[in-house]
Amino acid sequence: MIAFLSRRLTLLALTVFLAIPAVTRADPQDDALVAQAVAYLEGLTAAKGMFQQTDPRGVTVTGAFYLARPGRARFQYDPPSGLLITSDGKTVIMSDSRLKTFQHFALSSTPLALFLADHIRLDKGAKVTRVEHNADSFSITARDSHGLSQGQVTLYFAEAPVRLSGWALIDAQGRATQVALGPLSPMSDPDPGLFTQTQ
Repeated sequence: MIAFLSRRLTLLALTVFLAIPAVTRADPQDDALVAQAVAYLEGLTAAKGMFQQTDPRGVTVTGAFYLARPGRARFQYDPPSGLLITSDGKTVIMSDSRLKTFQHFALSSTPLALFLADHIRLDKGAKVTRVEHNADSFSITARDSHGLSQGQVTLYFAEAPVRLSGWALIDAQGRATQVALGPLSPMSDPDPGLFTQTQ
């Protein structure tokens, strides 16, 4: 159960965070970095890449993800994990071939809708609490602005050019799930079958 929740929270962490509000901070550079991050993420219209996830117990899994905004996504974990998450633009399906589970969610009722929308909303969703800038990278930390969930998420970006390099989720108990991303590749005319699955 911990592993299942960890995977699910990792996905939700990414998608909840992507509704970054435009927050005025003491350092104008912070706002500029947030704006760069949003512009970059909105530019990910169709892309694919690999990820490596390490859960709070130190267990590492890998997988591939595909995005085709608006509406479509696929998060596929490598064997021996059986987890697969897809969105076809209306419905999010989370299945696990090992656990024999198959769950449906309306895309509009999930945080995934915020990221897969044609335009990322900046007026609700998450509150930026910290922006850090290093020589060739920066990170943005946020939490739920409505106080409906505990914990926080940090997105990591490389610079020159801007690229999402990973994220970290700290849950209410202080447990960390880390995800590192490989280079992202653009896709042209992705197969619609990538974003659907049947029971």
